[in-house]
Amino acid sequence: MSIPAINNATTIEKESITELSFPKEEVISNNTERREERNSRIVRAMKLGNTKKIKVKIHFEDTIDIKKVETTIWGVTEKNIILKQGTVIPINRIHEIKFF
Repeated sequence: MSIPAINNATTIEKESITELSFPKEEVISNNTERREERNSRIVRAMKLGNTKKIKVKIHFEDTIDIKKVETTIWGVTEKNIILKQGTVIPINRIHEIKFF
């Protein structure tokens, strides 16, 4: 389920993510099913990234607006996804993961 603002997400390079600031609030509130689907997609994306170097499109929100980045997810912790060079995005700020 896509939210309208995702269609207008700003594309950024993964190297710019370290300059962003992330609030602590969850972007998918009051929808346990969507959060579980997001977590499932994150794990799948990590497995595909580590075994086949497959990139995904990640839509996430910082303090300013919704952004998107195409990259490989290398690792997952309880609260973050880990990209190349140790760059992290908080899971609670991710709207969706798209495979292509």
